[in-house]
Amino acid sequence: MIHTNYSRPVRPSRSLALSMILCACLTAGAAIAADATDYPNRPIRLIVPYAAGGNGDIVARIVADGLSARLGQQVVVDNRPGGSSVIGSDMAAKAAPDGYTITVVASTIAVLPSLMDKLPYDTLRDFVPISLVGQTPQVLVVTPNLGAASLKDFIALAKAKPDAYNYGSTGVGGTANIAGAMLNLMAGIRVVHIPYKGTAQVMTDVMAGHLHMAIPSITASLPHIRSGRIKPLGVTSAKRSSQLPDVPTVAEAGVPGYQAVIWNGALAPAGTPKPILARLSKEVAAAMRSPEAQKRYGAMGAETIGSTPEEFATFLRAEIEQYARVVKASGMKAEMTR
Repeated sequence: MIHTNYSRPVRPSRSLALSMILCACLTAGAAIAADATDYPNRPIRLIVPYAAGGNGDIVARIVADGLSARLGQQVVVDNRPGGSSVIGSDMAAKAAPDGYTITVVASTIAVLPSLMDKLPYDTLRDFVPISLVGQTPQVLVVTPNLGAASLKDFIALAKAKPDAYNYGSTGVGGTANIAGAMLNLMAGIRVVHIPYKGTAQVMTDVMAGHLHMAIPSITASLPHIRSGRIKPLGVTSAKRSSQLPDVPTVAEAGVPGYQAVIWNGALAPAGTPKPILARLSKEVAAAMRSPEAQKRYGAMGAETIGSTPEEFATFLRAEIEQYARVVKASGMKAEMTR
């Protein structure tokens, strides 16, 4: 008869198992802490989901320059335009969550979840906020021969003749389109949206009287306002702009509670360690407070902002919810651009 010596596998005791788990957790925690202390020790990639030369790219480069100076490592701007900013944003969302890939986005990222049926990323789940960077007010302007001396005058004209007046923007779901849709919704009017390929053409047609209204950025409209070729009726921010101190806000001018600004913010892939997020948030805020950043941002009619990740998270969620209501009420249809 053959006898087989069989031994049960040795299992660690419960106390030993707990000790092993605790040791692993402490080791991981120490590694993260070490990474945060040593961070950054190599260049950081800043993905910009917009083409070079545009407002989003200019803002991202201001952030990159400020962070490079404060972190002692180069922050390399990587332009990845296309798909209405979806291509670059998706790349940033899927990057390693180690603090070496971040992105600077515009307010469009809060519109897309309600405008497009299927995004390759979830804005709230796949990103973690770093900091709000800044905001640029828009300004509601009309053609001078319209006969509207104030926003209340324009609203009265629009109410008297629904669908008889129009406004232009650079495309469905863009900041100017959202601002116009919000005006329609909150003022109880029906001004028809006409999409254009660029802001310059919108401005040309407002000046020529082919368009009755537009809501461009202050940067794009300021030269034409100063020349008298277009008439400003209200700025879209919560407070008046230093660039146009005599122009009331839209809320002051007759639409209480109205606010629609172009904002920019920095995001990182979900899972980025909190110590690294805290460091990035602190340095972005400090960089935006620098005289150089304020000068460059101010030249665009914008103002710099620095926030905590928690403040930006609350703001982003509120923006997504607000835009969802506007998109639903206006019946906007998505237009993907290359």
